[in-house]
Amino acid sequence: MSTRPAPDVRGPGRPYWRSGADGVLRLPRCTACQRLFWYPRTHCPHCGSDVLEWLATAGRGHVYTFTVVRQSPEPFFAARVPYVVAMIELIEGPRLMANIVDCNAASVHIGMPVSVLFDDLGDDVHVPLFRPATGATS
Repeated sequence: MSTRPAPDVRGPGRPYWRSGADGVLRLPRCTACQRLFWYPRTHCPHCGSDVLEWLATAGRGHVYTFTVVRQSPEPFFAARVPYVVAMIELIEGPRLMANIVDCNAASVHIGMPVSVLFDDLGDDVHVPLFRPATGATS
């Protein structure tokens, strides 16, 4: 069986890929304006400050939009079609893309509450995935 392709973990996003080691999704937050943002960068996209920190999130949100992938040239993903790629809106506000797992692709819908889990790829790389949240509100 093939393994999940590893993300590029260089640059300002490195803490993001490490954050799943303890099961907690972390995002960058500007200490000047206190706003969370996604994707990681060296300066706040809202106020331009370069004083940033990584804040633990609740790891919950809802499906903002999604697509079902039915063909993939990448062996890891080809073995898993159909699979869902979704834009997740976290309860803290930022949106990020991730796979939805642990459910039938046909059951995914906009507004569906989800919670994070991580695929540990080794080398301190943890890919965030989302699954349906039972009994949660987003």
